[in-house]
Amino acid sequence: MAGYKDDIIMEITPQVLLKAYACGLFPMAESADDPGLFWLEPERRGILPLNNFHLPRRLRRTIRNDVFEVRVSTDFQGVIDGCAEPMPGRQKTWINREIRRLYGELFDMGYCHTIEAWQDGELVGGLYGVSLNGAFFGESMFTFRTDASKVCLAHLVARLIVGGYSLLDTQFVTEHLSKFGTEEVPQAAYNELLSEALKLETDFYALSPQASGEEVLAELDSWYER
Repeated sequence: MAGYKDDIIMEITPQVLLKAYACGLFPMAESADDPGLFWLEPERRGILPLNNFHLPRRLRRTIRNDVFEVRVSTDFQGVIDGCAEPMPGRQKTWINREIRRLYGELFDMGYCHTIEAWQDGELVGGLYGVSLNGAFFGESMFTFRTDASKVCLAHLVARLIVGGYSLLDTQFVTEHLSKFGTEEVPQAAYNELLSEALKLETDFYALSPQASGEEVLAELDSWYER
């Protein structure tokens, strides 16, 4: 059961949003048409342990063959538009105007990042989230082609590993994410992980934005062998 904060946020700044993340909170909206936001602090939090990322064999082949051109933080608007599109099992979006404004400003400030899958010059999948010290807070993902968002997730995990991150926050555990090793932890345990992650100095671009699928797989395999 998620813990909802009672106070509705009519307008907040990117700086306030970053402080909220550092305290274990994140915002959501009731719907795309709702102008307000509310804080969420789940009693059990979804995380994807970087040392327990499950990579299916078929997806490994897709990554190695560079079926998609993966770009980093080149098209925020395209990614958030994709995340707001109806998908199977998700007919409505919570991405409203305030979410677009806030994360767009964080993107311009260098705190929000996107991982994008392109094919034949078209954006066909991606994800976005917030980077704060050693924590990455995943917000949403989308796919218009088979495996596009999964490839982006694998590239993200490799990037976080190379960059020295320790926490990948998925907020909740979904059936889709559970296939990759996502698990739930109690709020107290999450707060400890977050506290340790915020002490780290990291580099989101330690792995080249042009890293190939082979390079991504090499980094993932190297991590698992440690």
